[in-house]
Amino acid sequence: MDENNKILLKLENISKSFAKVENDEVTHALDCIDLEMRSGEFISLVGPSGCGKSTILRLVAGLIQPTLGKVTVNEKEITGPSPERGMVFQKPTLFPWLTVEKNIAFPLKMQGRLNDANGKEKVEHMLHVIGLEGFRDDYPGQLSGGMAQRVALVRTLISQPEILLLDEPLGALDAFTRMNMQDEILSMWREHRQLALMVTHDVDEAIYMGTRVIVMDANPGRIIADIKIEEEFPRDRSSERFIRYRNMILNQLHFAGRNI
Repeated sequence: MDENNKILLKLENISKSFAKVENDEVTHALDCIDLEMRSGEFISLVGPSGCGKSTILRLVAGLIQPTLGKVTVNEKEITGPSPERGMVFQKPTLFPWLTVEKNIAFPLKMQGRLNDANGKEKVEHMLHVIGLEGFRDDYPGQLSGGMAQRVALVRTLISQPEILLLDEPLGALDAFTRMNMQDEILSMWREHRQLALMVTHDVDEAIYMGTRVIVMDANPGRIIADIKIEEEFPRDRSSERFIRYRNMILNQLHFAGRNI
């Protein structure tokens, strides 16, 4: 079997509930989620707020456990975090005592790859990608929110995890930088062909980057559509096919919104 056709990640009959300590009230975040994802796919998750998109990412990251069902990677159940599953959060999570350059280099240092033939070249490339060569010696507290998020994003990308988890990673960026980073993420993904799973509220971003778009409904969170994006990269946002996908997904989201 082609490596890119192998089922890498499975969510099997997943339900997730959260209980409030103060009043024992239970929130049912996810219900009966079944999803198979293959090596080399780029999956976009879209849906109304509160439908459990970020909960799915945290389950895959091993940060939380399902109430029912199981999540497996290569048929092994996820029981906790792993460096093979790299996550970029909505807000930047940088080490405040390390400079921009050292934050980006940190994963390579931990893997013993910083002094490899191209280790430092990768760090330089990432600094160039995010346009922060002149800020390499600055600390996170000296950066704007958008600059810090760019650093957090490339710090995860540089380690080339088997599964890349993206929780609205570009939401804080200006439109120009956001589009550049979309292309850079896609370039790295196409080079290494890891599985990418991204949460976004931007339908155009979901279509532009995704090989599949999963549409979710809320209360409780469930999958209502799984749409394969059959368009070659790079994609044209003004093409007739792109617009058809946009209308299809917006119609699904409109239906979901009416049921909240």
